[in-house]
Amino acid sequence: MSQDDDLDLFQQMMGDVKPIQNDTVELKKSHQVSDSQLAKRQAALWLSEQDPEYLSIDFAPMVKPDDIIEFKRDGVQEGVYRKLRLGKYPLQAKLDLHRRTLKEARDEVIKFLQQCMRMDIRTVIIVHGRGERSNPPALMKSYLANWLTQIKDVQCVHSAQRFHGGSGAVYVMLRKSQEKKLENRERHQKRMS
Repeated sequence: MSQDDDLDLFQQMMGDVKPIQNDTVELKKSHQVSDSQLAKRQAALWLSEQDPEYLSIDFAPMVKPDDIIEFKRDGVQEGVYRKLRLGKYPLQAKLDLHRRTLKEARDEVIKFLQQCMRMDIRTVIIVHGRGERSNPPALMKSYLANWLTQIKDVQCVHSAQRFHGGSGAVYVMLRKSQEKKLENRERHQKRMS
């Protein structure tokens, strides 16, 4: 078979094929936010709002004593979250909730996190215990995990590494204050100049 034969055969095979008119593809990336997600965002509590009663002591989705608690707000970089998860940030404050009632624990968590925000403390650990002997199991852990997702100043949460208490404690990263944001911006601008 010569090249001419190949060309004739190819043209025969492609005789009824029509060229594509529009060869560009539009990929539309759409992220749909459900009504329940919007309601959760709007209902979340800022630590500056002085109403700890918002955080329920009546109901929380139950977790098991060995379950890992993980939560990350939109906008938190994966590298930041990974570093928190691995326990690589220096822990600037600690709260122990052992032997507390749910109401006492809720009030202490709010007071503790408010104080941390005022002092520009961003990375803390809250020890809640695994709750293997509580009835139901992991009661304090379940409520704490639920409360932390409802506080807008909490950026991300993850169960601690074994050397910090494992599944009986959580790392919490708080929102950066406006002063620290401005300070960072200025520092980065100087580096760019």
